[in-house]
Amino acid sequence: MALLDQTDINILKALQNNAKINVKELSEALHISKTPIYERIKRLENEGYIKNYVALIDSKKVGMGLTVFCNISLAIHNDEHIKQFKEDIKDIDEIIECYSIGGVYDFLLKLIVEDLEAYNRFVFEKITKVKGIVKMQSSFVLSEIKYTTSLHIKQ
Repeated sequence: MALLDQTDINILKALQNNAKINVKELSEALHISKTPIYERIKRLENEGYIKNYVALIDSKKVGMGLTVFCNISLAIHNDEHIKQFKEDIKDIDEIIECYSIGGVYDFLLKLIVEDLEAYNRFVFEKITKVKGIVKMQSSFVLSEIKYTTSLHIKQ
């Protein structure tokens, strides 16, 4: 992978803020012709700097008003059990993020559901069916202070 230069960083910053920006607008903003901008974007995609383009949906507007963070501990910490846990949670739609973490717990899940009733169904109909979980602690988001998907990229 090539190192990023300032133009690459500027392209990444612009795309993070507006993935719908077109090459013409980007070339005007960066004062570079369209072809080199297009080629750089393709290279950034091919090299894995740009993983995907998405639309960020307002969860509350689509009826998903409750964000929950769940800390999970597994009973057994061998490769087989960890692999099975990872496979099991990939198929649970409510879970939008999962991280393997250090400390007291093994995994941190972020999920978004309609309300407490939906969370209750999630717990008793889905997460309790995942084998190997010995402990779970949930925290409910009361208000969102900061949310961004933009990385602060440094040269």
